[in-house]
Amino acid sequence: MSKVPPIILNNGVEMPQLGFGVWQVPDAEAETAVTTALEAGYRSIDTAAIYGNEKGTGKAIARSGVPREELFVTTKLWNSDQGYDSTLRAFDTSLSKLGLDHVDLYLIHWPMPAQGRYVDTYKAFEKLLADGRVRAIGVSNFLPDHLDHLLAETSVVPAVNQIELHPHLQQHTAREHHAELGIATEAWSPLGSGKGILEIPAIVAIAQKHGRTPAQIVLRWHLQLGNVVIPKSVTPSRIAENIDVFGFTLDTEDLAAISALNEDRRTGSDPADVNS
Repeated sequence: MSKVPPIILNNGVEMPQLGFGVWQVPDAEAETAVTTALEAGYRSIDTAAIYGNEKGTGKAIARSGVPREELFVTTKLWNSDQGYDSTLRAFDTSLSKLGLDHVDLYLIHWPMPAQGRYVDTYKAFEKLLADGRVRAIGVSNFLPDHLDHLLAETSVVPAVNQIELHPHLQQHTAREHHAELGIATEAWSPLGSGKGILEIPAIVAIAQKHGRTPAQIVLRWHLQLGNVVIPKSVTPSRIAENIDVFGFTLDTEDLAAISALNEDRRTGSDPADVNS
């Protein structure tokens, strides 16, 4: 059984607070990576149509022997498939590649505000939810104004907003907005890009204090903030290390030191500018 505690989404569905991401993992390697993660105790797997590895992810799930009800599988709709009818077709394609009869969470990958299609797209998501083909629906990379517009035009509050979030981009405004709306905040790129954040002296010092690695410190920080996290690795030792973050607690001094690292600095794209 997984040692990862769940959070309760706004529709009552349980989602593991820590999962395994497969961004940039080639399809041929995804089966091995996901198999390693499942063996290490992960039960939440995060993929996306654009990652091109839904087939490999699905093969690992099918061969794992883990009961489907113990798994939480997320995938995402890519930008070119936005729109009501095209969303439904794209979902069928993802489901077929995964080899599943439902997914646990389906996300709009980017709002693409200039295209003006995310409301119609989300209405298709609401249909998938009503039909029982997904257990929860949400969004990714939505800014607060995108969420407000969506809520004014639809009836189901997104369960999750998956956004770039790490010590250099702590997203205070977004997290507060999500909390007000009952939306769970999920962090992509939770460790930042490259080794930069993991080499910050304050984080290294906290790691030494607790006898942990810098990555474990950053993941623990996310968990104590209440974020859902999906660290990615294809290295078995790091896959195991990233889930071993439940045997210690950061104190107020640790949390304050990490909070002071915020620079509101993105490593990925600004959601306001992604429109293709």
